[in-house]
Amino acid sequence: MADFVPQINGRAYDWASLRAQLLGQTIAGITALSYEDMQEKVNNHGAGTMPVSRGYGKYEAKGSVTLEMKELERIQAALPPGGRIQDIPPFPVIASFVNPSNQLVTHTLHNCEFTGQKRELKTGDTNVEIELDLIVSHISWS
Repeated sequence: MADFVPQINGRAYDWASLRAQLLGQTIAGITALSYEDMQEKVNNHGAGTMPVSRGYGKYEAKGSVTLEMKELERIQAALPPGGRIQDIPPFPVIASFVNPSNQLVTHTLHNCEFTGQKRELKTGDTNVEIELDLIVSHISWS
């Protein structure tokens, strides 16, 4: 059994340790990042009441990124006139963290595309943040 010794000046995974790359650049104006994947698994039944096998269905990955409006407008400005962020070819999103053991942990969201964009503002906002949904082919958790 492993020894669990508390670290007095240890470091947890935290937002400050995240370096997010989007469209080939580290983005400072990212305020949230969410990603997950799922594998469909079902029990198959035959004779009796207990499952006799397990079946595996489709794999699905999804994600979203929340950017400050200035970052989204910078991306929009780099597009050709009349271009939409939904027209940007597939790109990776790379989330890198320095873990408590000072090792780099990297998760890669592959073949991402924006599915839409919006602006949502309300009185009292001091910083406009926009959540953008991503379509993702798969995630590497290494």
